[in-house]
Amino acid sequence: MASLKELRNRIASVKATQKITKAMQMVAAAKLRRAQEAAEAARPYSERMAAVMANIGKVVDPADAPVLMTGTGKSDVHLLIVATAERGLCGGFNSQIARFARDHARELIAQGKTVKIITVGKKGYDILRRDFADKIIDRIELRDVKQVGFANADAIARKVISLFNEGEFDVATLFYSQFKSVISQIPTAQQLIPAAAPEAAQDAGETAIYEYEPDAGEILSDLIPRNISVQVFSALLENAAGEMGAKMSAMDNATRNAGDMINKLSITYNRQRQAKITTELIEIIAGAEAL
Repeated sequence: MASLKELRNRIASVKATQKITKAMQMVAAAKLRRAQEAAEAARPYSERMAAVMANIGKVVDPADAPVLMTGTGKSDVHLLIVATAERGLCGGFNSQIARFARDHARELIAQGKTVKIITVGKKGYDILRRDFADKIIDRIELRDVKQVGFANADAIARKVISLFNEGEFDVATLFYSQFKSVISQIPTAQQLIPAAAPEAAQDAGETAIYEYEPDAGEILSDLIPRNISVQVFSALLENAAGEMGAKMSAMDNATRNAGDMINKLSITYNRQRQAKITTELIEIIAGAEAL
């Protein structure tokens, strides 16, 4: 049984940890608001970009369509871009994304496909290298970046497009976590190359007939690389919001657990101290009666 001194030290240690987790929860809550606003502000632009691509994609001749839209005609080599957080202490946020990507990779390998992986974020690399160390061709860390900007996403997109132009892969898929709420982040896979042209919206404004100058193929040649950068940027913003939400929830649970542990240790300490006092009183009374 632990001594009273050991129990006091343990209670003090847990209280110190509780202060840290509480502070981290408050910091995550402050950052969450900004990250959530940024993610929500990027969604309309991303959706509108997809709608424009859908409208142009309907009128372009497949023979004139850029190779980033049509692809190589094969699906033998798959590139997985796995975007996670740079730091931990956010519950199962990183492991959910990595598990989703790992299951997809194993399914592709079972089908006889070749898999290559680019990790964006330190935690994704740390998790995936256990099973796919030989398949990770590049790792990108944003640890020194104070706030994720479009330039970071554009650099990632340019690297992916460069690998495609060099014939390194046939299909590229981006893995990230879509932010829904503080307690809900959904692992998501989005195909970047060949660019999947979504269906155009059926609004009245989307049914108009447009004439394109230069031709639709040239517009898509410029629009698709930009759309890839936009989708990567949107994914990074979704990840940032999801990370802060998951961290706030995890630190809140840790703070509550620390409080429960302090209560249990305090009860044990008080019982043991009372037992020691009772023992001393019995010894004093017994000694007095012996005299």
